[in-house]
Amino acid sequence: MDKWQVYMEIKQLLKQGFSKSKVAAKLGISRPTLYRYLNRNPQEMAEWMVTIQSREKKLDKYKEFILSWLRKYPDMTAAQVQDWLLEKYPSFVVGESTVRSYVSELRKEYNIPKATSPRSYEALPDPPLGEQVQVDFGQTKNKKSSGGTVKLYFIAFVLSHSRYKYKYWLDRPFTTKDVIEAHERAFQWFHGIPNELVYDQDHLIVVSENSGDLILTEEFQKYKEAKKLNLFVCRKADPESKGKIENVVGFIKYNFAKHRIFHNLESWNEQALEWLNRTGNAKVHNTTKKRPIEVFALEKQHLQPVTNIIDVQKNTINSISRSIRKDNTIRYLSNRYSLPLGSFNQYQEVYLSVIDNEELMICRSDGEILAEHQLSLEKGKLIQNPKHRRDRTKGIEAFIDTVATYFDHKERAYEFISKVREKNPRYIRDQLQLIVNSIKTNHPMTINRALEECFKRNLYSGTDFSDIIGYIKRQRPLQATQTDNAEQIKQPTTMTSSWVMDTQASKREMDEYYSILEGDSQ
Repeated sequence: MDKWQVYMEIKQLLKQGFSKSKVAAKLGISRPTLYRYLNRNPQEMAEWMVTIQSREKKLDKYKEFILSWLRKYPDMTAAQVQDWLLEKYPSFVVGESTVRSYVSELRKEYNIPKATSPRSYEALPDPPLGEQVQVDFGQTKNKKSSGGTVKLYFIAFVLSHSRYKYKYWLDRPFTTKDVIEAHERAFQWFHGIPNELVYDQDHLIVVSENSGDLILTEEFQKYKEAKKLNLFVCRKADPESKGKIENVVGFIKYNFAKHRIFHNLESWNEQALEWLNRTGNAKVHNTTKKRPIEVFALEKQHLQPVTNIIDVQKNTINSISRSIRKDNTIRYLSNRYSLPLGSFNQYQEVYLSVIDNEELMICRSDGEILAEHQLSLEKGKLIQNPKHRRDRTKGIEAFIDTVATYFDHKERAYEFISKVREKNPRYIRDQLQLIVNSIKTNHPMTINRALEECFKRNLYSGTDFSDIIGYIKRQRPLQATQTDNAEQIKQPTTMTSSWVMDTQASKREMDEYYSILEGDSQ
C-alpha cells in the first residue's frame, strides 16, 4: 500500500468512527506516523509525495553495486549487502534498517525475489560471564580468482554470553595439531580461557565412544591436560547444547564466505579477521540486542588468564589424493595401507596427510578420517589395522546366542545379556565383544561365578563383567588353601575321578622291602 492509499484509508476509517489508535493498529503504522498524515490536507499530501519521489536516498549512489550483487546472487541478504559496502567503502555509515528497506524496495522494483531456508532453535538462558565457549567446524566451496573452485575448512569459536567470535581457515582438512593451534590463536584473541569448552564428537577431538565412554585423541588429551581445560562433548547438530555456535557457523558461511572470491589462504584469513572486527563482533546481535564487542569488554575480565602458551610446530605434508584399490587399500611409497571394508564401493578417492613423518592419515573428501597408520619405512609391506578385518555382518541375535553358549546356565546368561542390552542399546555389539574377550581368557568356573556376582551387585555392562572377573582372580590366592580344598571335598566326583578312586594299587609283601634294605639284590 503506497502513501496516498494509506492517507485515504486513514480518512475513511476515522469517518467510520474508529479511534486513532485503532486506525494505526489496523493499518500497521505508528501513531506518530498517523499524526503526520493527519497534519496534511490533500494538496499538502500530494506535494509531499512529489518531493519524496524526487528526493535522493542515501543508498542511491551505491544502487548499481547493490543491484549487480542481487542479480548475481539472488539469495544475498541485506546484512551481507551492508557488510560488502562497509568492506568496499570503510567510511560508509548507514543504519541496518535503512539498508534492509532499500534492498527490499530494489527487490520489488526489479523483481528479484529472495529464497529462504528457515531453521528453528530452542531458546536457552545464557551462561554466566566467562563460563563457556562453543566450538564447531564448517566448510564452504568458493570460486578461485584463477578459475575453478576450492574447498575451504574453518573452525569457529563463540563465547556464549557475549557472542564474541573467532574463526580460523585452512584450504585442507584440519588435523588435530591444526585444531590445537586454532585453540591457541582463539585464546589469544579472547585474551583468556573460559571455564568450559563445548564440542561435537569430532574425530579430531574424540577418537572413540568406547561403549559409551568418550576417549579423546592422544594429542588433544595431552593438550587438555597441559592447559587444564574443562571439556563438554555433545552430539553433532545438537541445537539445544550448542545452538549458538551452529548459528555462528551459518553466519560465517552466508555472510562472510558466500560469493567471496578466494585468492590465497593468507589474504582469506586476513579478510576473515577484518570481517570479525567490522561485522561479526560489531553488529548488534539479533537475540541479545547488544554488540558482542561491547559485552566482551566486560566478559574478558571473567576469563582465566592464558598461561604456558604452546607453540604448535606443524610438519604436515599437504593432502595427496589417492584412488582406493579393490582390496580396500591405498598405495603410498611402495606400501599398502588398509581402509575399512567397503571403502572401495563407497568412495571414489581419498586424501592422504603425513604428520611428523611418522603417521599417515587417510581422509574422505569432506575431511572425515577413515584410517590412521604408522608410516612404514620398508617397501612392499601391507600395513593393516585389525579392525579393518572385523566381520560386522553377523547379526546381533546370532552374536548373543554365541555368547550365551559360553556359560553353563544359558537362561541366566540370556537374562544378563538382556539387561546389558537394555542399559546400552546403541553399543550392544561392543558390549558383547567385551564379554567375549573376557570369557576367552578365563576358566569356565570363573566366568560363571562372575555372572552371578554381576546379578548380585546389579552390574550390567561388558566393562563391569570384566572388572568382576579381575576381582575374583585377585581374591583366589588369599583363599586358595582353605577354599580350594573345601571346594574339592564338596564337589561331586565325575565318572573319570570315580574310576580312579576304585582302582586298587599293586602291593608287595613286606619281606621284599626287608630284603632290599639289607642289601640283597634282586
